[in-house]
Amino acid sequence: MKRLVILGAGESGVGAALLGRQKGWDVFVSDRSSIEKEHQIELEHSGVQFESGQHNMDQILRADLIIKSPGIPGHVPVVVKARNAGITIVSEIEFASRYTEATLVAVTGSNGKTTTASWIYDILKTAGLDVALAGNIGFGFSRLLSQGNPKYIVLEVSSFQLEDIKSFRPHIAVITNITPDHLDRYNYDFSQYVAAKMKISINQTQNDILIFDADDLATTETLKATPLKVSQFPFSTSRILKQGTYNQDNQIFFHSKKKPLMPISELKLEGLHNVKNAMAAATVANLLRVRKQFIRESLQNFHGVEHRMEQVLKINKVQYINDSKATNVNATYYALQSMRSPTVWIVGGLDKGNDYTELFPIVFEKVKAIVCLGVDNKKIIDSFGPMVKVISETQSMTEAVRLAYKFAEPGDSVLLSPACASFDLFEDYEDRGRQFKNAVRQL
Repeated sequence: MKRLVILGAGESGVGAALLGRQKGWDVFVSDRSSIEKEHQIELEHSGVQFESGQHNMDQILRADLIIKSPGIPGHVPVVVKARNAGITIVSEIEFASRYTEATLVAVTGSNGKTTTASWIYDILKTAGLDVALAGNIGFGFSRLLSQGNPKYIVLEVSSFQLEDIKSFRPHIAVITNITPDHLDRYNYDFSQYVAAKMKISINQTQNDILIFDADDLATTETLKATPLKVSQFPFSTSRILKQGTYNQDNQIFFHSKKKPLMPISELKLEGLHNVKNAMAAATVANLLRVRKQFIRESLQNFHGVEHRMEQVLKINKVQYINDSKATNVNATYYALQSMRSPTVWIVGGLDKGNDYTELFPIVFEKVKAIVCLGVDNKKIIDSFGPMVKVISETQSMTEAVRLAYKFAEPGDSVLLSPACASFDLFEDYEDRGRQFKNAVRQL
């Protein structure tokens, strides 16, 4: 029996352990941190050996194959030692992909990938297809396959998950955009981050499809310099395309159709970024030959995902908006761009090498007051202090919401759009978003 060692016992690691056991592997899970009780119970119930709070190298180096959880960088000692020992290291999505014949649609990008993946799933579900949603959202890919094998699988995949693929090959790959993010993981070198994202297409053939934003410079320039066999279908909000999906007279067109799919004004989600997300999702569905009526129905009714421009409550004529999923500058740019009223902006967290200059014009135009929410707020205060009359800082979500309530007037909006990771004060962006919503409800 071949031995599978899994580094990290989060959602993806535990899911891989369950699938590995089903497929006849001798599985061992190792996590340097403490493993959640719920995950320990799952592993015990499945007969999987595990260790918590340490990495036993004698156990790990006996592996025939190692799955590295996405949160573990490639330079940590346990990974380096395993590589030096000649053991193959793969990502969880690579491992899972070896056990399915499903049509895979994989979505990556710096921003919009959760919304786009969820929207694709919604369209396919609306059309009555046997489809599941997994990856970096909800269920891990391996866990999904341990419970069944649908005909279509939509995956949200991050650059971290793509780092260690070998043969992972989606039939349709979507790159929503590529803007600076996670630079602390990539030696503050944007080109390394771009290369990780582009791996989504590295194994695709001429029978596969790549969908991307033709208006995104980093993506288009990289594609020009990268020889790929895959069929390419771009989308654009700014120009008419010979092949792809585009905006003409504020209507969405597919290149092969003389009649528009629908007016942009009928999209349920607002903002230019959501027009792009809608185009990407609609292009996938069109290429999978989903009928136009089902595509339109979803585009007109899809409400979006939690923690992404989520309207929470209106209190004293002030709208409170949860955009906790905006963990980088570009995501926050699109959030601020979509605001139609004076905005009290809650920003801050764990900086990943942010360059805030992109936000200067839009903050000057849209933001009336800033509440900094982070352990270290100096960079934000230095960057935006001169642009607004009021700027305060706190390390408590409850206090941040109270300050925003104090600064806002009827007709204003309060926007949580942090532009930073959440790990300085919160478990993750979901915890941050839930705390924001709870604090708003207690006003």
